[in-house]
Amino acid sequence: MVRKEGFPSTGDRVIVTVTSVTPYSAICKLEEYPGKEGMIHISEVSGKWVRDIRNFVKQNKTYVTKVLKVDEDRGHINLSLKRVAKIDKTKKMQEYKLEQRAEKLLEKVAQNEKMTLDEAYEKIGYKLQEKFDSMFKAFELASKSPDYLINAEIPEKWAKVIHEISKKNIVKKKIKIKATLEVKFYTGDGVDKLKEFLSNLANKYGLNIKYISAPKYSIEIESDNPKLAKKELKQQLTDATSQIKDGEINFMIEGEK
Repeated sequence: MVRKEGFPSTGDRVIVTVTSVTPYSAICKLEEYPGKEGMIHISEVSGKWVRDIRNFVKQNKTYVTKVLKVDEDRGHINLSLKRVAKIDKTKKMQEYKLEQRAEKLLEKVAQNEKMTLDEAYEKIGYKLQEKFDSMFKAFELASKSPDYLINAEIPEKWAKVIHEISKKNIVKKKIKIKATLEVKFYTGDGVDKLKEFLSNLANKYGLNIKYISAPKYSIEIESDNPKLAKKELKQQLTDATSQIKDGEINFMIEGEK
């Protein structure tokens, strides 16, 4: 179970499971904060008039709520269901799923260091949350280089272990980027020039170029950094176009204006 230290802050979105429902409130267990409970008052359940709270919240069901007030001395946490926008709910659930992935990586770190997951949280997990706002972000950066962690004052020993675990287990999803190319030559040897141009373009930049129908061709590449890949492809096609004589080349990259 993904966990965090201490109490949430006012304004945080937290995942809760309803443990009991009374006529005027719902008592919830905070999933990310072990041992912490919160309360959703009937007035914070819905923007509509609520006749029966049980029509809006169900026992044992999980929700995304907003923290309205925290009293650490008394252990009271007031929550709201109605103040969570749909986009915030989606974002929070996505973040939670990433933290679940990060916890599995932390478990691998714990196994590597011959300790329990609880001990790993105490020694390094909570510190990663503090320095990077989320463990997954820390592991993702560490997959590239341990220096990201070292520069954030994470002990070098831990940084190197986390780097090795992350590098083996975090695989970035590659996105397909497509472009359409129109090529025309106006000389008698236009067919030969076309073949030469396409061959040079494919070999120089490692592009996969396919025929659609004269004069159109398609280009498809994959990258885990689509923004950078589009920029590079645009520059490559622009450079190739500027070197053409006796011809005309137009291109359009999908998603680009």
